[in-house]
Amino acid sequence: MFRRASRLLLSIVMLMAGAVVGVGATAGAAHADSCYTWNRTLSQGSSGSDVTQLQIRVAGWVTSGERLSYDGQYGARTAAAVKKFQAAYGLSADGVAGPATFSKIYALQDADCTPVHFTYAELNKCNSDWSGGAVSAATARSNALKTMWKLEAMRHALGDVPITISSGFRSRACNNAVGGSATSRHLYGDAADLVGSPSLCRLAQQARTHGFSEILGPGYPGHNDHTHVAFDPSPYWSAPTCGI
Repeated sequence: MFRRASRLLLSIVMLMAGAVVGVGATAGAAHADSCYTWNRTLSQGSSGSDVTQLQIRVAGWVTSGERLSYDGQYGARTAAAVKKFQAAYGLSADGVAGPATFSKIYALQDADCTPVHFTYAELNKCNSDWSGGAVSAATARSNALKTMWKLEAMRHALGDVPITISSGFRSRACNNAVGGSATSRHLYGDAADLVGSPSLCRLAQQARTHGFSEILGPGYPGHNDHTHVAFDPSPYWSAPTCGI
């Protein structure tokens, strides 16, 4: 409760500061954030690590079946994702990431860069160091962060309802223990199994517009009790009971 209240106050202060700074000023210079601070306004044609950091946070705001690249290049797709993010949070939807956009992101993230409604612990119930999967521990953890930001977008689009994760990253040992596929995306850290409310079908249907390329749910073998979402290089959706 205290953390949420503090973040709300911080968000209000940042938005007021953004209004004072003005549209033509650089973004983030007066808004130091404990996770990451943007120091310039970004728009089409911009490039760099600050664009990549933005892409991580807006990758869940895409059209059905689309996947946003984390390539550090602010192209048309990144601009479109920023517009959707801005519109979703009541900001001026111009596709330019400036003070107001960054202030909203700052309000949405914790000091470890995870979105406020999700934690690394929720995405890793296997071990403490993210080791033993199909990729390095650092890559698995990075993939989980990207997944959390997509889930944050999905959560907001569903009306800010809680989303419950039953399984995220798995080492090979953890994956074998639950009978997971040898090629499971859980081994890469970019998968999450969702349970509870909203309904499994609602979750599967909504996931299509939030950057997930692998969606498995009710009607697919072994998935009648959860909806699985992941970032797979070879897109595949199957939840026959849900019309997917």
